[in-house]
Amino acid sequence: MVTAFDPRLTPARPDLAARHLEGKVAAARYVEGALREVIEPQAPVRRAPRPDAPLDTEALLGERITVYEVTEDGWAWGQLAGDRYVGWIPASALGEPGLPPTHRVCVLRTLMFPGPDIRLPPSAALPFAARLAIVGSKERFAVTAAGGWIPAPHLTLVNDVETDFVAVAARFLGVPYLWGGKTGLGIDCSGLVQVALTACGISCPRDSDMQERALGAVVAADPGFSNLRDGDLVFWKGHVAIVRDPHTLIHANAHHMAVAIEPVSEAVARIGASAGDVTSVKRLNIRDVGRSHAPAARRARSGRSD
Repeated sequence: MVTAFDPRLTPARPDLAARHLEGKVAAARYVEGALREVIEPQAPVRRAPRPDAPLDTEALLGERITVYEVTEDGWAWGQLAGDRYVGWIPASALGEPGLPPTHRVCVLRTLMFPGPDIRLPPSAALPFAARLAIVGSKERFAVTAAGGWIPAPHLTLVNDVETDFVAVAARFLGVPYLWGGKTGLGIDCSGLVQVALTACGISCPRDSDMQERALGAVVAADPGFSNLRDGDLVFWKGHVAIVRDPHTLIHANAHHMAVAIEPVSEAVARIGASAGDVTSVKRLNIRDVGRSHAPAARRARSGRSD
């Protein structure tokens, strides 16, 4: 049997595996999965079924997950539909799939109210990219299928895409660094890249090593990195940063403990001293990404292991 599968992307353990992997991986038993939907604003996806286990990533409201096991302690083991990540998620954060999402949150965070009145106590705070089924509207509110009321300007159609992923990343400037995070409450380096690219309609893996393999074409950077373009991705072992302009990077990093803008030269020297040299620079096809190439305008507006 072939067993050389990435465990982050393969729903297989020695004791249990997805039915579709039978004959491909060795497991004591194989099961059909059950489709579920994330019903909390965000939910941790952990490496083990414990609240103190490492956070590998987060699942956001409206995401679908195929669940292969639910433990007596209330943990569900499954695979996310979007980026195919496998892990443990609180079963209480999951529900039966509802109506297909029609809208997504397009601001860093918005509030949901129990009625069309901002003076009411909010019932939830929703992160950027949360997906919802909207069934109606009243004045400046959109109404969800579950009866929540959200400011309509904070939503966009689920299939609408952003046009500049560097600008999307810049919205997270100052957000605390959180290993495995993907929201305005905390985010890591590869989470920032994934969230920004996904908002532009580009499929993006979760972890930096996956991103380095999957995204863009290799750029032969000169010794001083003076030939970088905005939107290039700079990779180190265990870290990734987004080129904001030829002279600066934006990245979530543990040195600043936040999403920060940093001169390229300083970042290369600092990270190189601890994590080693840059392993690659990858350049995305601008036409494929669908983002506007306007670094000057962006500069005027804005004046994972690192």
